Amino acid sequence: MWALGCSLLRSAARRAMSQGPARRPRPPKDPLRHLRAREKRGPSWEPGGPNTVHLQVVAAGGRDAGAALYVFSEYNRYLFNCGEGVQRLMQEHKLKVSRLDNIFLTRMHWSNVGGLCGMILTLKETGLPKCVLSGPPQLEKYLEAIKIFSGPLKGIDLAVRPHSAPEYKDETMTVFQIPIYSEQRCGKHQPSHSPGRLSPEQSSDSESTENEQHLPDGVSQRKGGRDPSLVVAFVCKLHLKKGNFLVLRAKELGLPVGTAAIAPIIAAVKDGKSVTYEGKEILPEEICTPPDPSLAFVVVECPDEGFILPISENATFQRYQGQADGPVALVVHIAPERVLADSRYQQWMERFGPDTQHLILNENCTSVHNLRSHKIQTQLNLIHPDIFPALASLRCQEESAPFTVPTVRGECLLKYQLRPRREWQRDALITCNPDEFIAEALEMPNFRESVQEYRKTTQDGPVPAEKKSQYPEIIFLGTGSAIPMKIRNVSSTLINISSDKSLLLDCGEGTFGQLCRHYGDRVDRVLGTLAAVFVSHLHADHHTGLLNILLQRERALASLGKPFHPLLVVAPTQLKPWLQQYHNQCQPILHHVCMIPAKCLQKGTEVSSSEVERLISLLLETCDLEEFQTCLVRHCKHAFGCALVHTSGWKLVYSGDTMPCETLVQMGKDATLLIHEATLEDGLEEEAMEKTHSTTSQAIGVGMRMKAKFIMLNHFSQRYAKIPLFSPDFNEKVGIAFDHMKVCFGDFPTVPKLTAPLKALFAGDIEEMQERKEKRELRLVRAALLSRKQVGGPEDSEPQQKRAHAEASQSPQSKKVRAK
Repeated sequence: MWALGCSLLRSAARRAMSQGPARRPRPPKDPLRHLRAREKRGPSWEPGGPNTVHLQVVAAGGRDAGAALYVFSEYNRYLFNCGEGVQRLMQEHKLKVSRLDNIFLTRMHWSNVGGLCGMILTLKETGLPKCVLSGPPQLEKYLEAIKIFSGPLKGIDLAVRPHSAPEYKDETMTVFQIPIYSEQRCGKHQPSHSPGRLSPEQSSDSESTENEQHLPDGVSQRKGGRDPSLVVAFVCKLHLKKGNFLVLRAKELGLPVGTAAIAPIIAAVKDGKSVTYEGKEILPEEICTPPDPSLAFVVVECPDEGFILPISENATFQRYQGQADGPVALVVHIAPERVLADSRYQQWMERFGPDTQHLILNENCTSVHNLRSHKIQTQLNLIHPDIFPALASLRCQEESAPFTVPTVRGECLLKYQLRPRREWQRDALITCNPDEFIAEALEMPNFRESVQEYRKTTQDGPVPAEKKSQYPEIIFLGTGSAIPMKIRNVSSTLINISSDKSLLLDCGEGTFGQLCRHYGDRVDRVLGTLAAVFVSHLHADHHTGLLNILLQRERALASLGKPFHPLLVVAPTQLKPWLQQYHNQCQPILHHVCMIPAKCLQKGTEVSSSEVERLISLLLETCDLEEFQTCLVRHCKHAFGCALVHTSGWKLVYSGDTMPCETLVQMGKDATLLIHEATLEDGLEEEAMEKTHSTTSQAIGVGMRMKAKFIMLNHFSQRYAKIPLFSPDFNEKVGIAFDHMKVCFGDFPTVPKLTAPLKALFAGDIEEMQERKEKRELRLVRAALLSRKQVGGPEDSEPQQKRAHAEASQSPQSKKVRAK
């Protein structure tokens, strides 16, 4: 320890001196400083309207990303809809999550709320004290449902503003909620107690909701609170922005500029009042610019033709179309092409007039959203095009409707500015240029040479026998932990057992989006082969993508002309209450699932239910497996790993999240492949134990004790965004998983040889991580030396120069210029 400490002190001091004088550290930014400013202003403060307001497309409505809008002003931030992947996009494109205190939802459907549970957990971690959700009445039940797996959401006040509540007003705008009920609300999907609810005319006007506030309760007695016939539209009206006082003009007129007497004059003319000064009347327009009018924008979802008539006949919309309640600058339409092509809907759009812009968000809006995924995959593809295949895209399936009004189709990061000037802004639009990504990689020192060297070694070596077989094929869809980030999504691995059979190991948020980016237009065919899903435990990063997989699978089977049948889900029994609650209160889902309790697949467990026995037999038969075994692992309560034994003899073991676990070692003996979590780097064993995860070497050690033929490490902390630190225990039997990486058993000899090109490609990131590790170790050494000094240890004789060098090494250092 003493020798190591001295060595670390000397190396850190050398690095500090070589990098020049240390810079003073910047104080950390307060992510909630906007709330502190609001508190200082006090409740009585009324702004003169925001100076800057714009809407920005987060997700353009595609099948892989859904539709979401971010609204910005200098006072507030808002989010409209929060489907799966929205949090990841906001993180990538630097749209601050910590500023969101209002989320508006147009419909209780997974495409709109699928990312909400993850978003809420992230908002809680940022310290945001309160967030208000506005929209369908089922939102309150939805929050109750997610607490089944998230636990109590302490530290954040989550409030629901139902659609029947009065308008919401803050420093930026006033928001009116308009409930829209489908014509089909009386159909087979939604029986109703109240005859009055059957009339679109009665429910079309926002005022009629006062007589309908009892309806959600009435529905819940029959259908558990679900109301698929309801969408909520939002009319958002900006506050009037008062004009600017013209100082020079006021001086020319002899007004007392620069004195206390000017304050009431400024207040009066900004309010549009004339003033009299020294017997002379001065009109407001003489010394003040005109006020900016109270512009409005509308966000409306029309999921199908049943909503067209209620929308087009809505009295609130009609008032804005006649401009009685102010001009509408923009209408955002979340609607499929068949709705947009309907003449009734087009006539409704035209009634807003020629000065209103229209923004379309739907599956015909083709846009690259996850730019960093495309960039890193393009660069990895240079190393091995089969193991790192290029990403695909989804093509438009419907013919785009023609319009006679000013219409723009959504793209990720497209802006419409409302203030200070109404205009579309395209400067932030994403440009995906593979040639640029390739050129950047080829400029990395030693990258080109390391790729050539690797290819030479593979050409000289023999082709393994397993290379002849394509299956099983393992595709890593999500290899990060905790929250979705721009490079690594959360846990999910697709196992293609054969050309027509596959299963998923875990299913974190955004799994379907990852499938879309990996397979493109072939995604329905892949979903059609999906036979089962294994959910290891109930942490959100492992299962909140399941519902979208279920819903999209139903759509895929219909498009392929295949009969619908439930999906087999192997999971802890605690998953069932979450599915049940969501099914009862939000959206029908249980008919999609046949659930096998994971505990029933443990070795030696007697299954008392004949139905579960039948499902287990069906699972083995459908997936061509001799055995599907689970075991409890060392993570949270009810966390499982699994082992699959194929009829042809191969064995695949998946750890889920766990510390090193002897039960897993025994279950996985002689595995062909072990997929094991390696959340943290070596040296962080204490943190790994606190969080019940494994370090890199611990994961490799499990594989060695298991005598696994090969080990793939995944589930990396997001602090290792591009690549984890390599452990000294890495050998020819270990590989690192990346999102969209595809391997089969024949690739085992190849994967370790990719290490040199990977190190060259990510050299700057590895150097940064190594520096952080040395600093951390240095802090530990200094703490140990300090404790020894306090008890009179031998470090008292250490020369002062070494201590000075150690202190210098603790100062922040100027960053070296690195290729990104």
